[in-house]
Amino acid sequence: MKINRFIPGIIIGLLCPVIGILIFYFWKAGSSPLQYFLQVLAENKSLLTAAISFSLFINAVAFTLAVNSGKDKMAKGIFIITLIITIPAIIYKLFF
Repeated sequence: MKINRFIPGIIIGLLCPVIGILIFYFWKAGSSPLQYFLQVLAENKSLLTAAISFSLFINAVAFTLAVNSGKDKMAKGIFIITLIITIPAIIYKLFF
């Protein structure tokens, strides 16, 4: 099935960072409860920016796969969500 629509791209763009954060959780703190890990993320700026960077990397992979398979509308949705997540992350990293 070949889906090349904007809305599925947005959905993929929203799901990939969640999957990225979960992968980061299992990689860094799989033995700790998820709630504790999220609390530590909220309190630790460097760990939070690392988790966001990893989740955006997962989005970049999805974007690359969409572009390489010729699904330009889907890639546009993924890219827009990536920007929506990246801009506040950069502002947070620089000013807080």
